[in-house]
Amino acid sequence: MRFIDLTSQTTSNSIFEIKDANYLGDFALRVKFSDGTEKLIDFKPFLSKSQHPSIKKYLNEVNFKSFKIVEGNLNWNDYDLIFPISDLYRGYIQ
Repeated sequence: MRFIDLTSQTTSNSIFEIKDANYLGDFALRVKFSDGTEKLIDFKPFLSKSQHPSIKKYLNEVNFKSFKIVEGNLNWNDYDLIFPISDLYRGYIQ
């Protein structure tokens, strides 16, 4: 019989955290992760394609720039807009 220790396994969300994010302009952020990786992420295509008013409102630059880093992830307005860390780490969101 074989035992697997599940307590030592980690998920992708626990491996990477966002440590810093800076707004560069035109809905792009430079995001720094806990492993030292940096990504330039362009949110404009995603925001422009969306038809949902709660997402479209982030095409207002003041709203978009109001993000915070909460528990290692980007968060807008108390989870009004949030993305999987794996997508952000890849540098591309859909």
